[in-house]
Amino acid sequence: MNHEQTRIMIKDILNFKRTGLICGMLLAAISFKANAQQVISLQKAVDLTLANNLTIKQAVITESLANEDVAQAKYNMLPNLIANPNGGYYFGKSQVTGAFAYATSTLNINGSAQAQVTLFQGGQLRNQIIANKLLLDIDKSSTAKIKNDLILNVVTDYLTILTNQDLVVAAQQQIDIAKITEDRTQKSYDAGNMSLADISQAKAGLSTAELNLTTAQNQLDLSILVLKQYMEMDPATDIKVEKPDISKLTEIRTAYDANEVIKTALGVNPDVKLAEAQQQSYAEQIRIANGNYYPSLVLFGGIGTGYSNQAKTVTGETLIGSQTIGTVDATGQTVSEQVFQPQLTPISFSNQLSNNFNKSIGLSLNIPIFNRFTARTSVRKAKLNYENAQVTTQLAKVNLSKTIIQAVMDLNAAVKRYASTQQTYQADKDAFGVIQQRYNVGLVNSLDYNTSLTNYQKAQNDMIEAKYEVVFRSKVIDYYLGNQITL
Repeated sequence: MNHEQTRIMIKDILNFKRTGLICGMLLAAISFKANAQQVISLQKAVDLTLANNLTIKQAVITESLANEDVAQAKYNMLPNLIANPNGGYYFGKSQVTGAFAYATSTLNINGSAQAQVTLFQGGQLRNQIIANKLLLDIDKSSTAKIKNDLILNVVTDYLTILTNQDLVVAAQQQIDIAKITEDRTQKSYDAGNMSLADISQAKAGLSTAELNLTTAQNQLDLSILVLKQYMEMDPATDIKVEKPDISKLTEIRTAYDANEVIKTALGVNPDVKLAEAQQQSYAEQIRIANGNYYPSLVLFGGIGTGYSNQAKTVTGETLIGSQTIGTVDATGQTVSEQVFQPQLTPISFSNQLSNNFNKSIGLSLNIPIFNRFTARTSVRKAKLNYENAQVTTQLAKVNLSKTIIQAVMDLNAAVKRYASTQQTYQADKDAFGVIQQRYNVGLVNSLDYNTSLTNYQKAQNDMIEAKYEVVFRSKVIDYYLGNQITL
C-alpha cells in the first residue's frame, strides 16, 4: 500500500467517523424533540385550562374577595373598641385674662378607651350578612360559568384540530393523486396520447392540491395556537394533539328529547344559577333598605384617666408674715392677719392615674325623623332592581330553552348530513376510481377527470367535517346537561 492509498484510506475513515457523529447528533436531536413534544389529550387540555387560564384565576380572586366581605359582615356584629392615648409637652407663654405671662413647662398625658356595640339597626347587620353570602354565591356561579364556557371552547377547538388534522391528511393524499396524474399525463403526452393542454391541466391540479394543503396546514396551526392560548401555554411549545377513536359514531348519543334536556338544564346551567342568585341578592337588598326606616340603638361605655406634672397637693403651710386688713374706727388701731404659704407636693404618676380614673356607660338612640326621602328612594330603587333581576332570570331561562331546542335540531341535522356525506363520498370515490382507470388508458379527457377528482376531494372533506360536527353537536348537549365532556 503506497502513501497515496494510505492517505485515501485515512480520509475515508475520518469521513466515516464524521458521518457517524453527524448521524448520532441528528438521532439525538430527533430523540430530544420527540421527548420534548407534549402529547395533549382532551382531558389534559381541559385540566391545564382550568389550572392555568388567567380568566379563571381572576374569577377565583373575585370569589375570594366576596368571601372576605361575608366575614367582614359577620365581624360588624362585634363590639367596636377604640383606645385614644395622647401626651404633650407644653412650654412658653400662656395667655391669662388677656395678658401673656411666662409659665413653667407642662407635661400632660391622657388616655381613654371607648367601646360600643349596636343592639338594633333595623336588622341591617343581619341582612347584610345574608346579602353578602348571596353575592358570594353569585361569584361562585360566575366562576362555574367561566369554567364551563372554557371547557366547551376547549372541546370545540379540540374537535376543530382533529378536523383540520384529517383535512391535512386528505390534502396530502390529494397531492399524491395529483402527482401520479401529472406523471401519467406526461408519459401519455410523450407517447402522443395527450395534448399540451392536458399536461397544463395536470400541473394546475397539482398546484391546487398544494395550495389546499397549505391552507389546511395554516388552519391546523391556528387551531393549535388557540388551544395553547386557552391553556396559557407558550406558543413555541411543541404539542401533539391525541386523536381519540371516534370512528364508531354508535357510541355517541344522537337522540335527545328537547323538553327533557331543558328540564335538566334549568337546574344545572350556570347562566340560570347566576341569574337566580342575583335575583335573591336584590331581594335581600330590599330588606336592607327598609332598615333605614327603623331607629338604631347603641350601647356604649368608656374609661379614661390623665397625668400632669403640674398637679400638686397641699401637705402643709408656712408663716411668711402678716398683712393689714383694716383699722378700728373708734381707736384707729390697725388690724392685721398672718399670711401663710401653702406647701405643695407633686402628685405621683400612679396616684394621678388612680385619682383621675373615670368611667362611663350609656345608651344612644338614633331615631330617623326626616332624611330628605333617602330611605324611601333606597327602598324604591331596591325594588326596581329586584324586578329587573326577575326579568333577567326569566330571560336566561327562555334563552336557554331556545338554545337547547336549536342544539337538538342542529344535532339531528348533523346526523342526517353525515349520513348523506358518507353516501356521497362513497359514490364519488367509486366514480373517480372508474374515471381514473379510463383516463389512464386515454378513454376520458382531462376535463372530465379533473371534475371527478374535484368532486371526490370535496366529498371527502365534507364527510370529515360532518363526522366531527356530529361529535361536536352531541357534546354541546352534554354541556347543557351538566355532563363531563369527554371523547
